[in-house]
Amino acid sequence: MKSTLSALFAIPALLLSFTAFADDAVVYHYGMPLDVAKVLSISQPNERCEISQATMVYLDSQGQQHTLKYLRQTLRCNDV
Repeated sequence: MKSTLSALFAIPALLLSFTAFADDAVVYHYGMPLDVAKVLSISQPNERCEISQATMVYLDSQGQQHTLKYLRQTLRCNDV
């Protein structure tokens, strides 16, 4: 019984720790200096034509990985 309770509390704690690391992104502000050597990925919800938050994962000139959130028009607007 004790091990079952431990497991029940350990799983949510583990999930919370993953979400804490997953949202380590910087929010872009106009004029902010960027050092982008290589874009690894860009993701954005694409359900309708609107301005929404996109996430870009990139490498800087030193090879360090960064995550940046910014606003952009969805690709769905290109279909209109």
